[in-house]
Amino acid sequence: MLDHAQQRRLWGDSRARFGVAVVVIMTLAALTAPLIATHDPLKIDLTDFLSRPSASHWLGTDVQGRDIWSRLVFGARVSLTVGLISQGIALLLGVTLGLLAGYYGKWVDEIIMRLADVTLAFPTLLLLIAMVAAFQPSMGVVFATIGVVGWAGMARLVRGQVLVVRQLEYVQAIRALGARDIRVMLQHVLPNVIAPVVIAATLGVAGAIMAEAALSFLGLGVPPPTPSWGSMIADGRDLDQLRRAPWTSVFPGVAIGLAVLGFNLLGDALRDALDPRQQRRNPRNVI
Repeated sequence: MLDHAQQRRLWGDSRARFGVAVVVIMTLAALTAPLIATHDPLKIDLTDFLSRPSASHWLGTDVQGRDIWSRLVFGARVSLTVGLISQGIALLLGVTLGLLAGYYGKWVDEIIMRLADVTLAFPTLLLLIAMVAAFQPSMGVVFATIGVVGWAGMARLVRGQVLVVRQLEYVQAIRALGARDIRVMLQHVLPNVIAPVVIAATLGVAGAIMAEAALSFLGLGVPPPTPSWGSMIADGRDLDQLRRAPWTSVFPGVAIGLAVLGFNLLGDALRDALDPRQQRRNPRNVI
C-alpha cells in the first residue's frame, strides 16, 4: 500500500490522474456494456452497412452493418479481461520463479534464468503467433499465451530485487534463527520487492492489450463473432473501405491507443511516486 507521502506524489501527477480516468472509464464501459450499447453488437444488417456516424449509430456501422459503438464497448470487456488475466498469469509465474532464483541462487538460478533468456531471445509477437497457432483460437488460449510469454521479464525483475533484499541484515538474522525458507520468502522478502512488481504489472497490462489486438488483427486472437478491437481494425483495413468509411478502423484504433496510453501513464506515475529519486531526476511531466 502507498503511504501518505506516496499518495500525495501520485495524485499530484497529472499523468496519474489521466491514467486513472482512462482505466476507470474503460472499466465502467466493460462492466456496463449491455446498458450503454445502443444495438446488439453481433447483429448483422446488410441494408445499413458502412453508414456514417449519426444519431442512430453514434460511431457508424461496419461492412456488415454492425454498430461500431456497441462493438467498441463490448470489445473493452475483451481487452480488459485479457490484460488483467494474462498479467495475473505472468505475475504468478514470474514472481514465483524470480523468488526461487534470487533466494536460492546456484543451479536453481542458473536453470530459471537460462529459461528466461531463451524466452526473451524470441521476438514477442512471433512467439505469440507460434504458440497461438498451435492451438484452436479461444479466449483461454489468448490468456495463457500472453501470460506465459510475459513471465520472463517479471522473473528477471523479481530476481534482481531479491538478490538485494536477501543480503539485508534482518533477513540474514531471521534465516540464522532457523526460519523456514518459505516463510522468509513470503513474509520478509516478497513484501520488499512488491513495489516494482506492481509497476511492471501495470505497464504489462498495456502490453497485453496491444498483444491481443495484434493477434486478433491477424485472425489468431479471440474468435469471431466476439467483438475485439484488433479484429475490428482488421475488418476495415481494405484500402477502398478505409477511404469510404475510415471510422470502421479509426475508432477501434483510438480506443486501443487511449487504453495503452492510460495504463502506461499510470505505471510511469506509480514508478515516480514509489521512487522519489526518480521524481527528482524527472521533476514533473504534464500532458
